[in-house]
Amino acid sequence: MTPRPHRHELYSVDQVRALDRRAIDTLAIPGIELMRRAAAAAFASLQRHWPHARRLAVYCGPGNNGGDGFLLGALALQDGYQVVLFALAEDARGDAATARSRFEEAGGQVQLWSAMTGLPVVDVHVDALYGTGLARAPERPVADLLWRLNSSGEPILALDVPSGLNADTGQCPGEAIKADVTVSFIAHKRGLHTGQAADRVGVLELDTLALPEELWEGLAPDADVLQPATLPPRPRHAHKGSNGHVLAIGGDLGTAGAIRLCGEAALRAGAGLVSVATREANLVALNSARPELMAHAVDGPQALLPLLQRADVLALGPGLGQGAWGHALWVTALDLAMPTVLDADGLNLLAREPRAFEAAAVITPHPGEAARLLESSIAEVEADRYAAVRALARRYNAVAVLKGAGSLIADPHGRVAVCPWGNPGMATGGMGDLLTGIVAALLAQGCPAWDAACLGVGLHARAGDAAAAGGERGLLASDLLAPLRRLLNGQHA
Repeated sequence: MTPRPHRHELYSVDQVRALDRRAIDTLAIPGIELMRRAAAAAFASLQRHWPHARRLAVYCGPGNNGGDGFLLGALALQDGYQVVLFALAEDARGDAATARSRFEEAGGQVQLWSAMTGLPVVDVHVDALYGTGLARAPERPVADLLWRLNSSGEPILALDVPSGLNADTGQCPGEAIKADVTVSFIAHKRGLHTGQAADRVGVLELDTLALPEELWEGLAPDADVLQPATLPPRPRHAHKGSNGHVLAIGGDLGTAGAIRLCGEAALRAGAGLVSVATREANLVALNSARPELMAHAVDGPQALLPLLQRADVLALGPGLGQGAWGHALWVTALDLAMPTVLDADGLNLLAREPRAFEAAAVITPHPGEAARLLESSIAEVEADRYAAVRALARRYNAVAVLKGAGSLIADPHGRVAVCPWGNPGMATGGMGDLLTGIVAALLAQGCPAWDAACLGVGLHARAGDAAAAGGERGLLASDLLAPLRRLLNGQHA
């Protein structure tokens, strides 16, 4: 593959189209040459991942994505592969028509796909049906083909985008290819990094097609992928007071575990001091399980105020509840406008009583909480996670973390980062409580809200991946604490 200087940058579909047009119109690179480079990159990927494959089936749509497929088929024929190629239409358009002619000149035969056609037995299927332009559900005959390919049990290489996946949002409005490998061209499409894309792209590679750096000049990416990071070593003269004091507020009756996980995560993420404001009934359990937490019985705002005055950062919401006790503490805490991480019932109360934050704040909703905060539905949030996370950040004047596969972080100015780590084993109770404590601890140690959210989300997800080394099912939130500590100290988890 060619060098990948833009492998951490994500672009919208409109931006990718602009890059493509700029390469053709401004840099005077013919469209058929771009297709040739894409086909060569994809064929090289195929040979790397399936070195013993000799039988291919290529499925070509009528547009440029199909043109990439025709040229890949021609390369495979020239290298001695057996190639069966199916086209969705009798004729191709533009450069794709030229690519089709080159496939036929190489000795290939184009077969028209129909619902009655059976899938051939091959080593690899190549998906060149739809590229970045598809934003609707595939029509019935094509949807049937996609389903049959997914059910074949044979590996699939997708060119640019798995067909049926919305390259802008990461959602699948209908049937979509489940690729083993996806080779993306020119630039990473943002939709391949979040939402349902996690189950569709497989191994994702980027080839910039040897295009000159000037192609990207003046076009800022829509988002960036997080990179592994940690905090620098502490100075030798550091003391607990220089590492911040987190106050975790929550743990209504029956939910002591939530606030304990939050507080312990704040300790493991490096906060110098962590206090817990909770129900009196939780004190014995908290003091026994984690004596380093300074647990205080708080029956209302009067008891909370002295704790607020000693704290630097609030972690508000885990196990808080939405009753009179939790609501009174929530109002009291937020009225002081302190740096805050808000999660769980803290977010549900915010949806009931919206307010824009005045101090540094990070909110960490899952899609259900995000839907309530935006007065929409989960389906609407998931339909465009990028739009949703930006709307959350603007509406509440906070850094917003939209959790899920490919968690997104946004600030009120529209900046977005995407987390590439995490696994399905983390879909279990207590994981959000950990994240709240981690981000609060990073805020307490002096990180700005954006940095604390990005670093915290990344550390949380990477610790989850390390903890899942023994299997995803049965993963506990507390299993993340040991690898979290190692990662935060720059060690291998």
